[in-house]
Amino acid sequence: MSATTKETVKFTKETYLYWYELMLLLRRFEEKAGQLYGMQKIRGFCHLYIGQEALAAGCMTATRAADAFITAYRCHGLAIAKGVTAKSCMAELFGKATGCSKGKGGSMHFFGEKERFFGGHGIVGAQIGTGAGLAFAEQYKGTDNVSLTFFGDGAARQGILHETFNLAMIWKLPVVFICENNNYAMGTSVQRTSNVMDIYKLADAYDMPGDVVDGMSPEAVHEAVGRAVKRAREGGGPTLLEIKTYRYKGHSMSDPAKYRTKEEVEEYKERDPIESTKNKLIKTFNLTEEEIEAINERVKKEVEESVKFAEESPWPADDELLKDVYIQEDYPFIMD
Repeated sequence: MSATTKETVKFTKETYLYWYELMLLLRRFEEKAGQLYGMQKIRGFCHLYIGQEALAAGCMTATRAADAFITAYRCHGLAIAKGVTAKSCMAELFGKATGCSKGKGGSMHFFGEKERFFGGHGIVGAQIGTGAGLAFAEQYKGTDNVSLTFFGDGAARQGILHETFNLAMIWKLPVVFICENNNYAMGTSVQRTSNVMDIYKLADAYDMPGDVVDGMSPEAVHEAVGRAVKRAREGGGPTLLEIKTYRYKGHSMSDPAKYRTKEEVEEYKERDPIESTKNKLIKTFNLTEEEIEAINERVKKEVEESVKFAEESPWPADDELLKDVYIQEDYPFIMD
């Protein structure tokens, strides 16, 4: 590698390898999920993360394992990135007892307590307040852990966002609010739903630091999230990051995405983070075709094994219907 090349590369070969393999795993997992949905092996709602993988990759390298992640219903990618196994995620999509939510949550409600992944939330914007709550818990316990709270551009229209921003700034909570702006709230563009096109500017009303980030670049995501996480760890309070990304597929499996042109989708695919990362590994770090093929095979095997695991896993027992519900058998205030 020449001296000039070294100066232009900000991250190590190991970091790029990690990003490439993680993003490829997320892509192949979601592609397989879409295929299995078409075969009716996965049912109900299913929101794929295809196109948005750089966001998960950059966030992972900018945080620690103890930092909490919480997101909305397009949760497969962040769950796997955080360490929830592909096997338990695929089993959850199948509704099996071995799923990460015991087969009770499905696509929108992945969960991993030991991985510090707190969902997977189907109610639009509900996780914004919960994410601040996770940050408050860390502040109360005296740790320097941070909560990364993800939401979409559509959820930025919810009232809970403003209430949470205000409280988070008053208490200087260690939370990074991340708007995954993929341009469309279901099928409705940002332009049709907001007078403010730059979502990061919503932070201005609360004197909260805000920034806009290229979500097709794991490097840009890493750097922006790293700055915000450092501020939070040091007691500087929250940050709003508007990370501009794009989903190649429809809002969910039932969405034909007729509200956008094929040219628009292709324009974003030309900036695909997996391809750009692979090209950097080849051109800058001299990664060979054999090394790339080895990664591809590892990812392929992991996805195949997740499907086999899901298919062979048992269904939840009937009595599971009455478990994990909010009821206390010895509740003291019921007198009759």
